[in-house]
Amino acid sequence: MSAFRGILTGYGMAAIKNKEAKDNAKMEIVKSAGIDFLENKIPQHEKEMKLYDSDYKAVELIHGTDIANLFGDAEAGFYGTGKGLQLVNQVLEKNNISKDKIKNFKFSTQDERIAKKKSAFQSKKDQVLNLTGIGGIGTETAKNQLEGFGKDDSMMDTQTQVTDQSQTTDTTTQDTEEAPKLKTDISSLFTPKPDVQGVETKFNSISKAVNEQMQYGSPIYNQGDGTTTFNISDELRTTSNAHIRIASVMTQNDDNINQLDAVSRSKQELDNQTVTPFNIISSSIGGNYIAGNNKQPALITGGKGGSIDVNTVIKSSNFEGSIRQFLENVYANVLLDDGQGNTDSAVFAKFLENIPDNLVINAGTKDEQKYKEVIASSHALKNYYKNY
Repeated sequence: MSAFRGILTGYGMAAIKNKEAKDNAKMEIVKSAGIDFLENKIPQHEKEMKLYDSDYKAVELIHGTDIANLFGDAEAGFYGTGKGLQLVNQVLEKNNISKDKIKNFKFSTQDERIAKKKSAFQSKKDQVLNLTGIGGIGTETAKNQLEGFGKDDSMMDTQTQVTDQSQTTDTTTQDTEEAPKLKTDISSLFTPKPDVQGVETKFNSISKAVNEQMQYGSPIYNQGDGTTTFNISDELRTTSNAHIRIASVMTQNDDNINQLDAVSRSKQELDNQTVTPFNIISSSIGGNYIAGNNKQPALITGGKGGSIDVNTVIKSSNFEGSIRQFLENVYANVLLDDGQGNTDSAVFAKFLENIPDNLVINAGTKDEQKYKEVIASSHALKNYYKNY
């Protein structure tokens, strides 16, 4: 053999050995990846899917399906950790949700989200198994074939350290971690809740301004702490409470409004909600309306006289239908909302007080009943009158 041939042969042998070494290294990497996917990624995914569903169900049980679906669509991170309810509560404790805006959102269902996640993981699984060359065999067979690769003592120690570190990190941060962020479109549903202390102070200030300016009661001054309370007259107590409630909402929604304007504007709004509707009814049937209070019931005098059936048809500039339909619309769409989709209790009390005593159902029959009593009962049961 010539020296040149010897050099070529030696070079060729070295190249073959180098290629074999690279191929063996690649194979070990591929097989290690296969082991990791089979033994770690798949069980982890299955665990996360169970937690994802249990997180959703916990939120649904406490807050209802709409809220549960809202946070399911919001962004990855709310469900799947076992802390879904805790994370959702962190957001809801600091924010109000717009009941009106949420109606315009179309959320996916939990079944749809789970199916999408499973499909995405299956695609990844197929890709990994095909790349590692075990795509055509069963999981157990693949595990047996790959057994022993990438499991020397040093790797085991590393895995143990990583696991321990992960557990430690989870324990020390679970009380301080922040909730996942909301997507831009969904975040529009939320408005920050005002500071509790600030609301209480503002409420007391508004309460004083309303009662002083409207003279709903006589002031009682406390020289010790400088506070003022009011001895509200019985017949004006319901009006005072409703007026304060509307004024408080106005000031919460408009930081620039002063107390004088808040009192006058809220009184006008209170009348729009609890007096004007009955003036419209009275005018439509040719009668005269007398507002009610805690000592004197509301009445419609003149006109047809006596009992007035709520099925009586009335006409106004923007309504034609029965009195009952008219008042149901006022209840559902005009009276102040309490922020939770229901009619505000203080304003409803004044609305109820202003319903004429001679407005009835089944007029002239043995089943005649004051309409005021019907609305009060239905409202208490929350099975008919509800502001959606």
